[in-house]
Amino acid sequence: MVIYAVARIHSRDFRKYAAECDDARGPGTLCTGSYDGPRETEPLVGRSGVEPAVTRDRDPVGRPRQARPRDALGRPLPYGAAGVEPVSEEPLPPMESLRLARSLVNEGRPFAAHEVMEVRWKAGPAVERNLWQGLAQLCVGLTHAARGNNVGANRLIDRGAGLVAVYGAGGGPTYGLDLAAVVAWVRGEAAKGHEG
Repeated sequence: MVIYAVARIHSRDFRKYAAECDDARGPGTLCTGSYDGPRETEPLVGRSGVEPAVTRDRDPVGRPRQARPRDALGRPLPYGAAGVEPVSEEPLPPMESLRLARSLVNEGRPFAAHEVMEVRWKAGPAVERNLWQGLAQLCVGLTHAARGNNVGANRLIDRGAGLVAVYGAGGGPTYGLDLAAVVAWVRGEAAKGHEG
């Protein structure tokens, strides 16, 4: 019942905000900002027929790619800024993926390690999905911890640990990893990040 009441209040507030936005900027405009009033606007693509100011980066085949530079923790930097070297978006064999991810984590680049694991999970066999996805989430948990986002770090580490535990219980190949030890190490490193 409380959830229903909260949903109705938020819905009513949003409708009021949307109406104020239409009054202030005209229909067909997306207002971004808080419910206190519009801060800035951008045209809605499709409704107004206006294309966005910046299109998504794509490779020659048309697949989305991130050409924007990033810092060591994966945060986007302005175009033209010097960022860290991006990792390849091509999948590596399991052992090479693990070696590269470990070296990236040791260099303080857990976000890049997550990208290596993500490519492996998407290219690997379905039966190994929980392993690679879990390892990727553990790396993102480390990223959030290093950024100071304790809640996000804990959620992703718990989610990654759960996937790794499910995979481990299934008896699939672990490629030399002691999965429980990996999870314990990640939790310890994230706790250090929380303290700093």
